[in-house]
Amino acid sequence: MDSILQKVNTPSDLKDLSYSDLERLAAEIRELMIDTVSKNGGHLASNLGIVELTIAIHKVFKSPSDQIIFDVGHQAYVHKILTGRKDDFYKLRTENGISGFTRPDESEHDIFFSGHSSTSVSSAFGLAMANKLKNSKNHVVAVCGDGAFTGGLVFEGLNNAGRNKSKLIVILNDNEMSISKNVGSFAKYLAVVRSKPEYEKIKSRTEKVLGRIPFVGRHITKLIYRIKTNLKNFIYKSTMFEDMGFRYMGPIDGHNIERICDALESAKMIDSPVLLHVKTTKGKGYDFAEQQPSEFHGISRFDIN
Repeated sequence: MDSILQKVNTPSDLKDLSYSDLERLAAEIRELMIDTVSKNGGHLASNLGIVELTIAIHKVFKSPSDQIIFDVGHQAYVHKILTGRKDDFYKLRTENGISGFTRPDESEHDIFFSGHSSTSVSSAFGLAMANKLKNSKNHVVAVCGDGAFTGGLVFEGLNNAGRNKSKLIVILNDNEMSISKNVGSFAKYLAVVRSKPEYEKIKSRTEKVLGRIPFVGRHITKLIYRIKTNLKNFIYKSTMFEDMGFRYMGPIDGHNIERICDALESAKMIDSPVLLHVKTTKGKGYDFAEQQPSEFHGISRFDIN
């Protein structure tokens, strides 16, 4: 069987691939990352967990005109592979090779130098406001791990962005981990939100069907959203993200490319800040990393077997 990865050199190469092709692509990317990090060292578990999400982002959006910010910068290996650095990926973290973090001097697809956490929402909000001032229709996406939500700057960013009508999409990549297991009140809060996913599944399917109705689908979807939001708030109360001014979507399966793409397409239609809650597994696809995500967060050379 021909390699899908060999055919993908830029994000535009994803546009015409089927979802089954994209699933094969995810498997091939995992093999490449495991092989490379086993020789060079690097951040493995976080990148294995974000494969499908990154593929979906690049299928739906148009980088670099749509700007994608990864928080933290060391979870951008898949992004690097999909944005023209696949053939040099074997030089990851070597002298004169590819950086383990995002670097604008390395690629136009890397928006900021990005190391550790909690800065993405504020940075993305600044870009979204600049787009608004320029009347640009481009999108800004911040991919922010739940571990990054242990930093106060994330909440400053949400606080500022939520009161504006700028087009900003914040993706909460929730794997219940930072370097090790998350603790504290916010981790407990996400556990409660995660426990009620059925409502979001029904809503997502309904919006997907209605959105395809010619001419009126988008208007019906917006009307249904207002009705269901009022009903949900009456029954369940709103999420903290909605209280801060974001349209909340989720939680959804972060390893289902089709579902993520559907959610992102819906988010693109919304003219206000959106928070998409995606549930992923750190270390996904490599048993040792799934079982020991802390040990495989940042790791030196190792024997794959």
